[in-house]
Amino acid sequence: MTEITPKETILSRQLKLIAEAGITEVVMTTGYYDGVLVNYCNSLDLPIHFTFVNNPRYADTNYIYSIYCAREYLRGDDIVLMHGDLVFESGVFDDVVNSDKSCVTVSSTLPLPEKDFKAVVKDGRVRKIGVDVFAGALMAQPLYKLKRDDWQVWLDKICEFCESDNVKCYAENAFNEVSDRCEIRPHDVKGALCAEIDTPDDLAVVSSKLKEIESRTVYMCFSTDIIHSGHIAIIRRAEKLGRLIIGVLSDEAIASYKRFPLIPYAERKSVYENIAGVYRVVEQKTLSYADNLRELQPDYVVHGDDWREGFQKPIRDEVVSVLAEYGGRLVEFPYSNDTKYHELDKQFREQLSMPDIRRGRLKKLLAMKGLVTALEAHSGITGLIAEKTTVLQDGKTYQFDAMWVSSLCDSTAKGKPDIELVDMTSRFRTIDDIMEVTTKPIIFDGDTGGLTEHFVYTVRTLERMGVSMVIIEDKTGLKKNSLFGTEVKQTQDSIGNFSAKIAAGKKAQKTKDFMICARIESLILERGMEDALTRAFAFVKAGADAIMIHSRKKDPSEIKEFIEKFREQDKTTPIVLVPTSFNTVCEEEWKALGANVIIYANQLTRTGFPAMQNAARTILENHRAKECDDMCMSIKDIITLIPEE
Repeated sequence: MTEITPKETILSRQLKLIAEAGITEVVMTTGYYDGVLVNYCNSLDLPIHFTFVNNPRYADTNYIYSIYCAREYLRGDDIVLMHGDLVFESGVFDDVVNSDKSCVTVSSTLPLPEKDFKAVVKDGRVRKIGVDVFAGALMAQPLYKLKRDDWQVWLDKICEFCESDNVKCYAENAFNEVSDRCEIRPHDVKGALCAEIDTPDDLAVVSSKLKEIESRTVYMCFSTDIIHSGHIAIIRRAEKLGRLIIGVLSDEAIASYKRFPLIPYAERKSVYENIAGVYRVVEQKTLSYADNLRELQPDYVVHGDDWREGFQKPIRDEVVSVLAEYGGRLVEFPYSNDTKYHELDKQFREQLSMPDIRRGRLKKLLAMKGLVTALEAHSGITGLIAEKTTVLQDGKTYQFDAMWVSSLCDSTAKGKPDIELVDMTSRFRTIDDIMEVTTKPIIFDGDTGGLTEHFVYTVRTLERMGVSMVIIEDKTGLKKNSLFGTEVKQTQDSIGNFSAKIAAGKKAQKTKDFMICARIESLILERGMEDALTRAFAFVKAGADAIMIHSRKKDPSEIKEFIEKFREQDKTTPIVLVPTSFNTVCEEEWKALGANVIIYANQLTRTGFPAMQNAARTILENHRAKECDDMCMSIKDIITLIPEE
């Protein structure tokens, strides 16, 4: 009951850590002042059931006899065995308790003591424990995790010693006679605190070490929207290591890494700030920990062990490298694979797929990131590719923010020409197929929008379905693909008529989330820059939420000129680009110039069909499928893309 801090005694610290580990049964042997000890333990008000066993011969026996007195309470289960004068840090205790084999704490870095226990280790097993062994020994402390079968062997030998009145030695003397049958592994704590207090000097050393532990910092990062019991459990384990600093991923980082956050950063930060045991909460702006680690230099980084393989492994490797720069340590706890957590994640995905939530995400992403990317999808499986494809690069994750449902690709998938031959009912069915299995925003290719009276109903239907944006082009008559330019006859609508169509569409919509984008064909039809700009400003005035400027030239200079001149007068209206022809400019450059949405409009279609055609030709040439195998994705890999429900 010696005080080691103003708030703790040796025993109260031991019992607190025992309770926090979920252990509820404690057998304590007593001797002199046993009434004081019993009252003290009960006064701590811990969720522990105590069994107190008095050693009536405490004055003339060693603790081997105390164990003998309590033998009937110690059979039939795994046990944790410790001496009452032992102080250890929580991480040491957790490791011992969670060991899947019998173990005892040793240190490979601390010097051998003269008077305390030492352990002889050979072939990964403890062969002998005693105060008088030195050759081939490591410093040892009497903190054990003992599996039932190993403990039974040792306990039987303890009983044999005591029944022969060999009661003035250590219990370890009995172990040394059965170490070939009692398999105990060394658990190396290295320089971590695990020490006995026998003298005032020991007390001073341990108290100083505890102050150092209290000043340590621990860093964790979270991206989750909802805190569940698994998160609380790992937070509790982390805060035992020191002052816990939690990094909360920014909205942009989460949107790039996992999925759009249901709860914005400020609210998520507030949740963590109000969890007991959290010392500080900071923003982590990227999936990479590097910047925060170099600034905060925490003693520990805590994470689940699920990132040792797979997509997050490079992030883990970077964390290990940065920690090595200043001597920090990575602590990994077993990842909780509880099915209820998967059920929660499934519920979050279901919420994100709901029309009212999905519809507004494009606007939010634009506000959050400044530039969003969209990949064409023309079926459920291509939608899943757009949804799930992710790349880790330079400590950041990249994925597509949205999906583009193209008239060209939808028509091509159905084997029909791109002349608005596929009616809206069929195209809405494509949207349904994609929405059923994905969560990301959808941008819809509305061609010309058709008659104004028809466009009004299209807007209402798309909005109700949860589509985020419709793009309509300022042409009339039978639709021809813009890439033909002036090679085919194409008629551009008047500014007045097209503005009226936009205004009617905006009037018809029910929410502020849905966006109408005006696509300007002036550069495609070689009508000049002034015509394009005049139309752009007019369409914004009519209510267009965004402007798409298009070109079929490989040289991007006229697109760059349009953006520059448009931004001179309009700083906020989003600019949409489809860089099919002018595809040499990177997204970062477009963002710097003032573009906001980049649509990769037909790449899945254009790469998919040649691959299928080549496979068909290979089978015909070889009269079998073997030569085609190397071209094929495995059915198993395809199935992993497809949700089970």
